Amino acid sequence: MLSKTIKLGFTLLFAAVFLAGCASSSKPVEQTPSQPQAPQSVPQTTGSDTNTVQPVEVNLETVFYFDFDQSSLKPETRALLTAHAVALKASPRAIRLEGHADERGTREYNIALGERRALAVRDYLRSEGVNSSIEVVSYGEENPVDTSSNESAWQLNRRVELK
Repeated sequence: MLSKTIKLGFTLLFAAVFLAGCASSSKPVEQTPSQPQAPQSVPQTTGSDTNTVQPVEVNLETVFYFDFDQSSLKPETRALLTAHAVALKASPRAIRLEGHADERGTREYNIALGERRALAVRDYLRSEGVNSSIEVVSYGEENPVDTSSNESAWQLNRRVELK
C-alpha cells in the first residue's frame, strides 16, 4: 500500500510539473471557455498515517488537442491522461470520449479521424489501468468549437473531449 501511495504521489507530481512547464511555453494557445467540469477525486495520503487515503478535489482539463491529420497523443496529453487515469482508478465512473476534426477533408474521413483520436485516448487510459466503461463517439467536423476557416479555428476543432 505504501509503495502504491508513493507511486501515485510521484505520478501526480510528474503530471503537475510537466503541465506547469507546458503552461509557460512562449507560444500562445487559444482557449475557448468551456463548461465547468465536476472536480475529479484523487487519493492522497494525509497526516503521519501513511495508510490513510483521503480524496482530494482537483480539476483536470478535459479537452485534448491533436496536430493536423494526426491521431497520435502529444506528450502533454499523455501527462494529463495519466492524471485522469489516477482519478478514474480512485473513483471509477463511466466516461464518454468525443472525437472531433476540423473542416478540411471529406465528412467520412473526418468521422474516421475523430474516431481514431478518441480511440487513442481510450487506449492510453486502458494502458494506465482504467477499467471504467468508456464510450467512444466521433462527430468528425460536425460540432466545431470555432466555425472560422483559419488555422487557429482548426487547432481548436482538432480535439477529443472527455465527458
